[in-house]
Amino acid sequence: MTERGLSFHWFLPTYGDSRGLVAGGHGSFMSGDRPATLRYLNQLTAAAEDNGFEGVLTPTGAWCEDAWLTTAMLVQTSETLKFLVALRPGLVSPTLAAQMAATFQRHSGGRLLLNVVTGGEPREQHAYGDFLDKAQRYARTGEFLRIVRELWESTEPISFSGEHLQVRDALLSARPDPVPPVFFGGSSGPAGPVAARYADTYLTWGEPLDAVAKKLDWIRGLAAIEGRTVDFGLRIHVISRDTAAEAWAEADRLLAGIAPGEIARVQASLANSESEGQRRMAQLHNGSTDGLEIAPNLWAGVGLVRGGAGTALVGSHAEVAERLLEYAALGIDHFILSGYPHLEEAYWFGEGVLPILERKGVWQHPSRPAAVPVVAPFTAAASS
Repeated sequence: MTERGLSFHWFLPTYGDSRGLVAGGHGSFMSGDRPATLRYLNQLTAAAEDNGFEGVLTPTGAWCEDAWLTTAMLVQTSETLKFLVALRPGLVSPTLAAQMAATFQRHSGGRLLLNVVTGGEPREQHAYGDFLDKAQRYARTGEFLRIVRELWESTEPISFSGEHLQVRDALLSARPDPVPPVFFGGSSGPAGPVAARYADTYLTWGEPLDAVAKKLDWIRGLAAIEGRTVDFGLRIHVISRDTAAEAWAEADRLLAGIAPGEIARVQASLANSESEGQRRMAQLHNGSTDGLEIAPNLWAGVGLVRGGAGTALVGSHAEVAERLLEYAALGIDHFILSGYPHLEEAYWFGEGVLPILERKGVWQHPSRPAAVPVVAPFTAAASS
């Protein structure tokens, strides 16, 4: 846990927003009936900043706007908010990526976070000219991060020759200060060693507590072999209301709003994914609208029509806060949240859940004095 306690981040739907679930993503196009104009995205960043979110995740892929260009515009109209920019190794040279990150960090006053996405959708990777298989993509990601990290730290030119990447006499004219934290996720075998060697924060999607605990222990063990420790983050949606009945009524409304045939269409597209995390999300609902509460307050309905993070915490503000504390007890420090629509849901969570966590002393607004001293009541589960 950081000195301020738990860190909460919001999400920028750069493909569009809606009062209903936006279908698609992760290999298939998606759009909401509330367009992702720069004006609307500025509203979202202001809402995130005002409500106490530390940063906002901006996705990458053919199904959304470019993350670098979008956040470079938004950083000018925000003050303290950080930008968790998703990027894909292999689509840009590691030297250029290191330079872009350093430039962003200087011009933003140190407000860049990086989410490294290896990519698990073959059709989408092919569209970008990337024809490596899954194991090769993870190997390339490791080489990419090694080069980038060396460039951020070295005062002398570096050279590297790997299986997939090579650079000669590479040097940045100005290194980033501070070095941007690297967030990285991946549930398949080849992802673990990459996270252990190069990630600052390992990200996972919302699954029942025992499944998340096993994954965190897996990464802890691999990081220990490398002589490192990593933080952990959870990417999940939220539906938080004054009462549990109101929250579940909202989940029911979202489910009822799915157009006929959408579940089958999206699941058929996602079945082509090579992502182990996507496979695990699909197993939580198996394409059925029955039995979607897979653990207390954990709802798998989002994943019926959305690729990527497919679960939501649903309940009263107190219940959602309690579930978050249970994940925190496993060792989760960062929570990357979203909800439909993202603007309104940021206020439901920011005004409903965060004050509860502040009173418990485990969270503090990033840009306001603490209302209560922050304590550290959580002990991460031991590695097994």
